Amino acid sequence: MAVERRSLFDPKAFLARVRNGQSIGEYRKDQVVFSQGDPADAVFYIQKGKVKLTVVSEQGKEAVVAILGMDDFFGEGCLAGQHQRIATVRTMTDAIITRLKKSAIVRLIHKEAAFSEMFIAHLLGRSIRVEADLVDQLFNSSEKRLARMLLLLANFGKDSKPEPIIAKISQETLAEMIGTTRSRVSFFMNKFRELGFINYNGSIDGGIEVHSSLLNAVLHDQPQIIHDDPQPHVAENHSQQSSPRS
Repeated sequence: MAVERRSLFDPKAFLARVRNGQSIGEYRKDQVVFSQGDPADAVFYIQKGKVKLTVVSEQGKEAVVAILGMDDFFGEGCLAGQHQRIATVRTMTDAIITRLKKSAIVRLIHKEAAFSEMFIAHLLGRSIRVEADLVDQLFNSSEKRLARMLLLLANFGKDSKPEPIIAKISQETLAEMIGTTRSRVSFFMNKFRELGFINYNGSIDGGIEVHSSLLNAVLHDQPQIIHDDPQPHVAENHSQQSSPRS
């Protein structure tokens, strides 16, 4: 029953009725929503488009930690005592994003049961995703990690309808997200295309069409998707650090 109530709840329509502490912004592609180190004083909701979350280490190395799309929230760390942003959020496409002040979203959580249920479900889903990502990094080959990432980006396994065409995303970004090198991503992408799991014309920067056959291959552990890396993950990450960025 909880799932049914959540499916009937329209967060976009609901948030449009919030009068105090809410604003809607239109963002161009490659525009920063907030930067690492900025004050953490609001939660954001994506009405349209995609964003990526990146973190820069003290040594200057940048890593993509998440890609989020329509109906996702981000910036919720401010509700748990986070005073500064620990990541930078940048749009990957043109986007429409709702900004909710911390006080406004706390008020909604306390007073609006439907919103509270939906938001808690979002937090639980994010926690499960983080755990799954950790298991993926520890136990799966880089090829299987790439397959899983493509399926997640295309919304396979989510309540919403899969989006077979993934917006423009670079091989470097995919490599950063799964912890391997760009050359290995290129090799695996070509292999997936030859097997009919995906399709793209020319550069993958123009968009990737993900087929359900890739999901079947991952779920049923088909031999096309290898399980043992020829190189350990640590070596992959090291080679990624030493490779030049473009």
